[in-house]
Amino acid sequence: MHKATAIVHIAPALGARFTQYTAEFEAGGLLEPTSAQRFLYVLEGNVEINGARLTHGDYAYLPPNHAAIVSAKTAARAAIIEKPYLPLPGVSAPKYFTGRESDVSAAALMEDDALQVRVLLPDDASFDFAVNTMTYLPGATLPMVEIHVMEHGLLMLSGGGIYRLGDHWYPVAEGDFIWMAPFCPQWFGALGKTPAKYLIYKDWNRGPLDIDR
Repeated sequence: MHKATAIVHIAPALGARFTQYTAEFEAGGLLEPTSAQRFLYVLEGNVEINGARLTHGDYAYLPPNHAAIVSAKTAARAAIIEKPYLPLPGVSAPKYFTGRESDVSAAALMEDDALQVRVLLPDDASFDFAVNTMTYLPGATLPMVEIHVMEHGLLMLSGGGIYRLGDHWYPVAEGDFIWMAPFCPQWFGALGKTPAKYLIYKDWNRGPLDIDR
């Protein structure tokens, strides 16, 4: 990184199988290529990738060893997820693409219109992780306590609420980050007068035996 700062939220040194950080770009800042696959979601300002201008709510997927440089002409912030790619035999790796969250159709989670999910990466076996946004109207909750093999990285984008992790309860608000290890009991409920929204990562389309822990 040049003229930029990485606020690292989670990394393999803490037990995760991915790295997630917030990149804070100064004017003229840039992020060089990496051997890992990279997902970027713009939080504030504008960034450029391969000549494409991405603004708040836009996102990009860069496959492993992609040569693109992420740059910012003015101050900007972006959520970054990086992960070594786990291939599947006979399945080609995903290609580079960009998207806009507002162009993605929202779907009610388990028919609850108060909880809307936007799936940002294609539902395709070539991808070994998923990234979604989830928006809760005030008072909306997950319908159950979840326990599963996937791990999560969660960044609060707006609003707030209460998160259960194991047997503990944590108030969360915009800017907070949570890492949930595999098999950690988890649940969320939105509090306050405005919707709560977060960006959430999970490993996907690979079984536990595919993963070198």
